[in-house]
Amino acid sequence: MRFIPTGTPPHRNSPHVSGIHRLDMVRIAIDGNPVFEADDREIRREGISYSYDTLTELRDELGERPLCLLMGADAFAALATWHRWQELFDLAHVVIAHRPGFRLQGLQAALPAPLRKIYLQRLAGTQGMLRASAGSILTREITALDISATHIRAMLAQGSSPRYLVPDAVLEYIDQNHLYKDSDAR
Repeated sequence: MRFIPTGTPPHRNSPHVSGIHRLDMVRIAIDGNPVFEADDREIRREGISYSYDTLTELRDELGERPLCLLMGADAFAALATWHRWQELFDLAHVVIAHRPGFRLQGLQAALPAPLRKIYLQRLAGTQGMLRASAGSILTREITALDISATHIRAMLAQGSSPRYLVPDAVLEYIDQNHLYKDSDAR
């Protein structure tokens, strides 16, 4: 599993903490897990970081092996606003992570018509995903943890401790580098 910190996001302001710091925090957080890898491609890329470009690069590297893009239900609901969003399905499967008790019917109803159509057409099980390198949608329930990056940054800016919400080694890094203090927390 690759963790790819965004470079310059197209849908919000640029992060106030440098890409190098964010990449370092990812590396610290996943250290010791042999199936996790930090990928710096978006940090190195100049200009806006589009998922389409990242997935195109990964597809070129991986050939026809299955590739999955993991996103939360909230991000999927906004997928139709993404750059070349319909072409993402040519490059990867989309896995929608959601909390237990989340009503997928509610998600379906909230989707804009073009995305709802694709969602219904491409919704598949894991077996369908193994037969092709891209194109399916899979939903997966995840452990219910009320963790938000925005909330953690706000806690740090206010001087509160987000201990147990992020790894201790990452908190040490944040403290040593004086990150997310006051106006930096956005």
